[in-house]
Amino acid sequence: MQDHLHIIIVGAGLSGLATAISCAQTGHTVEVIEQAQELAEVGAGLQVTPNASRLFKHWGLPDSIWHSVVEPKTLTVHRYTGAVLAHDDTFDTHIRARYVAPFVDVHRVDLQQALYARATDLGVRIHLSERLKTLEESPAMVTTESGNQYRGDLIVAADGLWSRCRECLVGRKDDPLPTGDLAYRVVLEVDQIADPKLRAWVQNPQVHFWVGPGAHVVSYSMRRGDMINIVLLVPDNLPPGVSRQQGSVEEMRALFTGWDPVLTQFLSYVDKVDKWKLMHHAEMDTWINDSSTLVFVGDACHPMLPYLAQGANSSLEDGAVLGGLLGHLKSKSQLPQILRLYESLRKSRGEAIARETFKQRHDFHMPDGPEQVKRDEVFLSQLGAEIRGAFPSRWTCPEVQPWLYGYDAVKEVEDAVARNPGIFVTSNL
Repeated sequence: MQDHLHIIIVGAGLSGLATAISCAQTGHTVEVIEQAQELAEVGAGLQVTPNASRLFKHWGLPDSIWHSVVEPKTLTVHRYTGAVLAHDDTFDTHIRARYVAPFVDVHRVDLQQALYARATDLGVRIHLSERLKTLEESPAMVTTESGNQYRGDLIVAADGLWSRCRECLVGRKDDPLPTGDLAYRVVLEVDQIADPKLRAWVQNPQVHFWVGPGAHVVSYSMRRGDMINIVLLVPDNLPPGVSRQQGSVEEMRALFTGWDPVLTQFLSYVDKVDKWKLMHHAEMDTWINDSSTLVFVGDACHPMLPYLAQGANSSLEDGAVLGGLLGHLKSKSQLPQILRLYESLRKSRGEAIARETFKQRHDFHMPDGPEQVKRDEVFLSQLGAEIRGAFPSRWTCPEVQPWLYGYDAVKEVEDAVARNPGIFVTSNL
């Protein structure tokens, strides 16, 4: 590499830290500004699918991440009553055989801390308690509310759903839009669970879905089977303008009256819960500004419903592809073309996944009736058999799963560089 960039990343979430690692690995100078005072335990669980878990080794993440994850052995879809609609008894084996990388469940903060440790090990400077105030595009400069200024060659907008960078690009306030759903997020320690059968359920890692009229639930173990994450997806009843608030445990339980006794028994142990409004954005016209000094990654440009667990995973993909391409930069004059190549590789995929999440919501939230009966017939016709053709659960659908899980960001970069040699040639003149 003949030239290197000074890169300013706005946001130390998963997309920001992934981009920081990927760019620092290839020799660029990276600074990250983050408005939070500390990287605390915000959020709950994440399902890291092979398209993202394969990057852990590539980035050299610390061993701590592997000590904190669990690899679910089975995946089951239930009707809300508890009846089994789909079941993969060797899910972990199938995933590794197909994708040469595992499907793992992890607490968000464990992954964030592993990314943070690797980024700082690579020399990335991370500035906490720094909230973006203004952004100048030419030359690239970020000014924070504390009055500090950060100048660089490129600004990466990794500031999530409520992106201030997005507002700077489009020139107006651009709040996310409600999807009509909200999530109750529940985390239970195994010690909170008295019933021995339910404790064994948590300690023997597995993924379960319950699908019902207008709602569905997903549960999975975390932290070596010491904890279970339960997410309950229901119609949104939060007031306009409220994105998160403490929920009523009684209200939550009432919504699932008559559901599988296993699920309702888990809910009986819950003593507090938060409600999160699920939001999205219209697709952006471009992820790059006119002067090629600002580029977007993650939820700042393609927020999505959590119904395929791809929000975090696709954000890690973004960071890997952007950093990988910038690793081939030989002259700063190549930056505009490299950013356009990044956008061409990532924008259509990110937006297609976001659209697919709404399709999964449709198939998991069907009201009881003829369409639901037909859906269940498709499920049950392949129970215990190798699944073929379109399938209502994209988690094991042979058409959708390979598209999601088979993606290799590192190979994507290598292939793109090979297809576009002219972008990466530097002139001797």
